[in-house]
Amino acid sequence: MQTSKELIDLLDLKDLGENNFSGDSYTIGSPHVFGGQVLAQAVNAAYRTIPENRFLHSLHSYFLEAGDLTVPINYHVAEMRNGGSFSTRRVTASQHDKTIFIMAASFHIKEDGFEHQTTYNSKIKQPEELLSWDDMLAQFGDFLPKSTKAFLSVKRPIEFKPVRVPNPMDPKDLPANEHVWFRLKGDHKDLNIRTKQEILTYISDYNVLNAAFNPNASKHNFGNTQTASLDHSMWFFRDFAFKDWMLFSAESPNAFGARGLAKGNIFTRDGKLVASFAQEGLMRPKK
Repeated sequence: MQTSKELIDLLDLKDLGENNFSGDSYTIGSPHVFGGQVLAQAVNAAYRTIPENRFLHSLHSYFLEAGDLTVPINYHVAEMRNGGSFSTRRVTASQHDKTIFIMAASFHIKEDGFEHQTTYNSKIKQPEELLSWDDMLAQFGDFLPKSTKAFLSVKRPIEFKPVRVPNPMDPKDLPANEHVWFRLKGDHKDLNIRTKQEILTYISDYNVLNAAFNPNASKHNFGNTQTASLDHSMWFFRDFAFKDWMLFSAESPNAFGARGLAKGNIFTRDGKLVASFAQEGLMRPKK
């Protein structure tokens, strides 16, 4: 999967009737289904039951079981409420007769109101100054740990450029934050807001827990730690276009008891706040 069209096709579920849908999976290098894929497919399922004039403004979800890459995921949408301004849906994802994921999502009509937003540090390094994951693989692939090289070798429809690149050969503890520029590959003109929100939901599960791992980066690595997304929430604010780089900016206020919390914002390059997110993940040292 290398283009935005392939990603859109992956997220566009098969309609089975009576608010039931089915979707396939694509690996991002893990033996299990990528959480961002399940999130985005659940958003697609919910949107299929929503009137055209309402748009996703928030979602709250829990990952219950690891997803199986080899079989389709079934999604069922329960229509919880259709009010004058808001619609609420509950989405349940299942495989092998087991529930693997649940999500509550709320949709809102467009309304005018008060406005303000936080801003990001405009002095942050720009994408042109940074190496992408593809660049890192090409330049340093022979020197990277096997697990890191395998992860970077997976073909993706998104290009990522981290603002800070730790040295895997000399790991050091880092501040509890993570900033990554990203953009879509391929042709992605004229996307409607529903499709853009599904794609952004997919991307939002990348890089999140790095902010929680960074303060312990000298000790943590993928080989000595069991990791998993436990829950994920998002809030959507403004429409946007994937015409330029966007910034994923996360911070971690806490890690304790084998869990880490990360939260943050997604901005357009010109500083428009598009969405916010929060996730808690398992960070269990292996014995």
